Amino acid sequence: MDLQLTSVAGEEDRLLGAYDDGDSDNLRRIQVGVSGMTCAACSNSVESALRSLDGVVTASVALLQNKADISFNSSLLKDEDIINAIEDAGFEAEILPDQIAMQSNPRRTLIGQFTIGGMTCAACVNSVEGILRNLPGVKKAVVALATSLGEVEYDPSFISKEDIVTAIEDAGFEASFVQSNEQDKLLLGISGIASETDVQLLNDILCNLKGVRQFSIDQTTQDLEIHFDPELLGARILVDAIESDSYGKLKLFVKNPYARMASKDLEESASVFRLFTISFILSVPLLFMRVVCPRIPLLYSLLLWRCGPFQMGDWLKLVLVSVVQFVIGKRFYVAAGRALRNGSTNMDVLVALGTSASYFYSIYALLYGAITGFWSPRYFETSAMLITFVLLGKYLESLAKGKTSDAIRKLVELTPATATLLMKDTGGKVVGEREIDALLIEPGDLLKVLPGTKLPADGSVVWGSSYVNESMVTGESAPVLKEINSPVIGGTINLHGSLHIEANKVGSNTVLSQIISLVEAAQMSKAPIQKFADFIASIFVPSVITLALLTLLGWYVAGVLGAYPKEWLPENGNYFVFSLMFAISVVVIACPCALGLATPTAIMVATGVGAKNGVLIKGGDALERAQKIKYVIFDKTGTLTQGKATVTTAKVFSGMDRGDFLTLVASAESSSEHPLGKAILEYARHFHFFDDLSDTKNGHSNNKSFDWLLEITDFSALPGHGVQCFIDGKKILVGNRKLMAENGITVEEHVEKFVVDLEESAETGILVAYDDDLIGVMGIADPLKREAAVVIEGLKKMGVVPVMVTGDNWRTAQAVAKEVGITDVKAEVMPAGKADVVRSLQKGGSLVAMVGDGINDSPALAAADVGMAIGAGTDIAIEAADYVLMRSSLEDVITAIDLSRKTLQRIRVNYVFAMAYNVVAIPVAAGLLFPSLKIKLPPWVAGACMALSSVSVVCSSLLLRRYRKPRLTTLLEITVED
Repeated sequence: MDLQLTSVAGEEDRLLGAYDDGDSDNLRRIQVGVSGMTCAACSNSVESALRSLDGVVTASVALLQNKADISFNSSLLKDEDIINAIEDAGFEAEILPDQIAMQSNPRRTLIGQFTIGGMTCAACVNSVEGILRNLPGVKKAVVALATSLGEVEYDPSFISKEDIVTAIEDAGFEASFVQSNEQDKLLLGISGIASETDVQLLNDILCNLKGVRQFSIDQTTQDLEIHFDPELLGARILVDAIESDSYGKLKLFVKNPYARMASKDLEESASVFRLFTISFILSVPLLFMRVVCPRIPLLYSLLLWRCGPFQMGDWLKLVLVSVVQFVIGKRFYVAAGRALRNGSTNMDVLVALGTSASYFYSIYALLYGAITGFWSPRYFETSAMLITFVLLGKYLESLAKGKTSDAIRKLVELTPATATLLMKDTGGKVVGEREIDALLIEPGDLLKVLPGTKLPADGSVVWGSSYVNESMVTGESAPVLKEINSPVIGGTINLHGSLHIEANKVGSNTVLSQIISLVEAAQMSKAPIQKFADFIASIFVPSVITLALLTLLGWYVAGVLGAYPKEWLPENGNYFVFSLMFAISVVVIACPCALGLATPTAIMVATGVGAKNGVLIKGGDALERAQKIKYVIFDKTGTLTQGKATVTTAKVFSGMDRGDFLTLVASAESSSEHPLGKAILEYARHFHFFDDLSDTKNGHSNNKSFDWLLEITDFSALPGHGVQCFIDGKKILVGNRKLMAENGITVEEHVEKFVVDLEESAETGILVAYDDDLIGVMGIADPLKREAAVVIEGLKKMGVVPVMVTGDNWRTAQAVAKEVGITDVKAEVMPAGKADVVRSLQKGGSLVAMVGDGINDSPALAAADVGMAIGAGTDIAIEAADYVLMRSSLEDVITAIDLSRKTLQRIRVNYVFAMAYNVVAIPVAAGLLFPSLKIKLPPWVAGACMALSSVSVVCSSLLLRRYRKPRLTTLLEITVED
């Protein structure tokens, strides 16, 4: 399978572009020196003047530096307008000269990936995105809650990755840089550094290496980051040079960014579990003192023993709870503080508010009792148990979320850690071998692959033959025979014989790396349905706090007015305490996290499941649209058919010799890239030399077999018509009736009848004219894919209307359509016309999918609501599509639509569950059922419910991992869902 996914950066641009509010192409940034500012009021005045200008994106003024930093839309504003605005405000201004020089250089942006810790719900995501997008030099930013990742497109000449990390941390979140698309940077792990002498040795080696631009050594993590000139140095040469010059003392290895991310996830889970364990150990004595001790007289008497102003039991509770509240629970205060500082609210605000209310009320009751002698109930254990249960929920949630990203982890694990490099002498003879880091493989390397091992890179076989299991990448279960010149995919498993392969695509250019990038980009994207959760998250916490206050006031006022009996109050309690417990329960039972996780976790699991089944989904929006598809348009050649056209007949209608006729036609088609042209060429070669057609590899013949072709001039391919050229000064035309008619070639009645018979047999008739005379016809058949008819029937059962569009003639198109069961046919359509067919079907508001494989399908793939590219098709078609069907099987069209429907169904279930939980739980916590049924949720029970609600949503999404795609035997059992 010759498969290449291209332009992953372009996919990232598209993903990020969905969140770009402005015209990034016209974005310009300048720094202006401002004179005359004396205080903060002056700088505020300048900022206000700048921000009032139409077109200014960001403006910040540094008083101490006497400098203003402005990003603006250059199509709306000029530099002079900025200067005039500052001067009109009463200050002097000039554009800094170094900035003018910078603007003359072409701008280059990088896309960086950052891990972001501390986000708990959609409100946190919105807050971080807002912070990132307001940074000077940042063009676009998108943050994903489920993966705790952020992707930022930024201009490194304006802002560094360290500045971005600092900005995120200043907002109260944890952040670290993962990777970027920068090509001349290498991050290495070092072993062997034991002292400052070793650091100095490494420093000296790097300083003396030609091509090293800059480097930094982190002694704590023993990481080495190197920026180098790729024209002078390669990654492997760099590593070899350092190890050699250190005489083997230092060993270096490339650090895999995905492994670092997995390590961070494990550290986060371990940290939360450690906090939960400590909190649980400290909370158990509190419950013991409240529940068990009153039944044991001796212990209870010790707790009642007065020690100073308080009883011994109160002292123990105060110490234990204070540790839980302010040491273990510090993370909630920190997270709540940063949320409020950024003008947003989240779950941490609710937890901090609820636990603080319980804790400080208990402190108040304790002091009040010591002063007055009237001892009200204390609820110290409430805040401790609340924090314990919330931490338990967080730990379970982190474990469940980790399972949603299993797809990427498993894909990363496909790549072997090492590879065997064959070393050659100057004559090209293999003289030895060495084991190298697989991440240091370079294009052109000759690699040895033993039976049972994984192929370390994409390339082609130069020696040996074997069967290779490609199922982990393509989803195709049958092993594929690999012989000399056969392409191979990195990460697949060599089953039997030894192979020598020449690497041609390494690093981020391999198929596996690009699959990982596509899956990751899809998981980072937001489906349109996520907007609902974002809106709810923005108003959720303020609404809950308002409801809690109303609950407190309602119960308190009702009690004072005598609306309920005093017997309802706790022992030694009062109306305020009774009301406060209801209010705290309302605060802590509400859970915005479940809403925030409903969509992203489902999308993460679905994209991973899709990749496992050979269906690559490029984004959450495409996943959501696919479930509403009304029409699926199929290209004929290479999509419904196998794309292996063969000549079935060659009829000569002139006195020309059959061999001469085939030579003329083959010569004319020798420069064509069309599958039909290649079929004619192969047929003619076989006729002349009686070669076995199976000798050709992957559709490419040995060029040495074609030295018998005639010389052609003025060749031109005419899309939708055929080809024309000149041989011996005479024009030759090979194509359809349109081509003949446009050149005044008469098609005799008996020739027309012969062509019609071919077309009614689902074959394509190719007319050949030479020197203005029609000299013959060739019949070409392209067998249908075996699953085509069943897939078409299955789509109909799903309520989807199949449509076939082709550039072929009407009779052939109708014959093929009849064979597969398609009634809506568009024939003789030019490449550009396929997009018009898509748009015509979209007019009624219907969603249209396009399935194609060739360059001529790209406009239609891009115009369709959902584009599906056959995996073995062209790179351009794959780039234009929303789905990539890795196996080139039409069954995967069914899989794509079915998976989309199942995913959106799961998201709706998640939303219903999250919303129903809050709709039911909040009234119960507020005491709505207490008057009639005496049902009352203590705050710690409410906290447990809140903690488990988000875990339940994530576990619901994980059920998608059980998805099994429909098989051919069950496709016809699919029915339209109401």
